[in-house]
Amino acid sequence: MIREVEHEITVHAAARDVYRLIADVERWPQLFPPTVYVDHVERSESEERIRIWATANGEPKSWTSRRALAPEQLTITFRQEASAPPVASMGGTWIIEPRGARLCRVRLLHDYRAVDDDPAGLEWITRAVDRNSRSELAALKSNIELATGAAELMLSFEDAVRIDGPAKDIYRFLDEADQWEARLPHVAAVRLREYAPGLQSLRMETLTKDGGRHTTESIRVCFPDHKIVYKQTTLPALMQLHTGCWSLTEHGDGSTTATSQHTVVINAKAIATVLGAAAGVAEAGAFLRDALGGNSRATLALAEEHVARKKR
Repeated sequence: MIREVEHEITVHAAARDVYRLIADVERWPQLFPPTVYVDHVERSESEERIRIWATANGEPKSWTSRRALAPEQLTITFRQEASAPPVASMGGTWIIEPRGARLCRVRLLHDYRAVDDDPAGLEWITRAVDRNSRSELAALKSNIELATGAAELMLSFEDAVRIDGPAKDIYRFLDEADQWEARLPHVAAVRLREYAPGLQSLRMETLTKDGGRHTTESIRVCFPDHKIVYKQTTLPALMQLHTGCWSLTEHGDGSTTATSQHTVVINAKAIATVLGAAAGVAEAGAFLRDALGGNSRATLALAEEHVARKKR
């Protein structure tokens, strides 16, 4: 049995700007809360095949979809090519309808069917589609309005170090996050769960410089010996969003450049509570740059020591 549903929202932005944002799947992890990572498998001017890693009812899932882009009509149709159970088939359409120079209505249509037409599976999918659609449309509205009105709240940065060793050894250190409590001084506790090869959830209790602790949860997508991308699903108060990537580039001399990249959206409402009444966006950005970058640099330094010990 196929079920059809529709969700919509009004966005205070030009319809073509909204369309461009939805069309750019590489920005989805920063745009849509459920999306962890999107990778192009194939692409042309009007069609593309993409792989998506995202959460559904709190569970990480992965699937492949085909999309047809129609910029003149401001529509994007999609159909899952390989769905994750309990979904047997899933498709739909994004429709952006202009309502003025700086106003549009965004409609998100879905049609889907459960494996073996199982009623319980169908209800699970319905809950997931409803939760994700509401979340995605609300995030689309807030993020496009953020992009046009408060871009200073978004911060992206990276740190890199060249390590004398192969990418596979550095990757293994980063992949084995279940060992971080013993290997990383700033990690007080850790719980790693693998849902499928390369698809993980990571819960960590991290120590701060002032002796405090905070708990974060992330979904990680791992590409052996190459990169690990992640998105925090439980965040410290000062952040509205945090995505990151560990990437490894091996060189001909046997060394590897290991890079840690972060993208953050600052939670402006929490600045005074966390940093004091005198702090502003600039101070919050500097604090996060120092805290996140410091932890990443420490992790890479320890990875370098780990690789050096293996060579002895």
